[in-house]
Amino acid sequence: MGNILFNEFIEQSLDRINQNTSKIKSCIKEMDEKETWFSPNGHVNSVGNLILHLCGNIRQYIISSLGGKPDNRERDKEFSASGGFSNAELIMKLQDTVEEAKTIIASVGQEDLLRIRNVQGFSFSGIGIIIHVTEHYSYHTGQIILLTKILKDIDMGFYAGVDLNKKNSN
Repeated sequence: MGNILFNEFIEQSLDRINQNTSKIKSCIKEMDEKETWFSPNGHVNSVGNLILHLCGNIRQYIISSLGGKPDNRERDKEFSASGGFSNAELIMKLQDTVEEAKTIIASVGQEDLLRIRNVQGFSFSGIGIIIHVTEHYSYHTGQIILLTKILKDIDMGFYAGVDLNKKNSN
């Protein structure tokens, strides 16, 4: 992978992670702790569970696999929790996890991006790991945004002031 492509891949991945972190923080600021841990039924995770799940996933894929730290994930606990963390604690846990992961992503070498690893029973290159985490983070960020909009009946305004009807120019 050329240096320009390598740098672009890393920068774009970090940018998407930063955008999603900001959106999740905005959602949590709108909720009280009862809402954060609310689940409408057994098939929908609460915002609190989703944040714990994101921390577990990022830790297992980036911090453990790319960063070489031990894999201590207890995935079932991410979904079985029904409280135990305040909104401030959830944000701190997410922020700390994301910052550690971003440091690893920013420092990963090109050879490490191509090396295949086994993570959670799957085989991924370093590139695949970063793509997985970025996509997974975006997916659950969307769920958190939707739950926030449903619970609070608000427009989060993430694209306020941006003309999303603008046509592409080449």
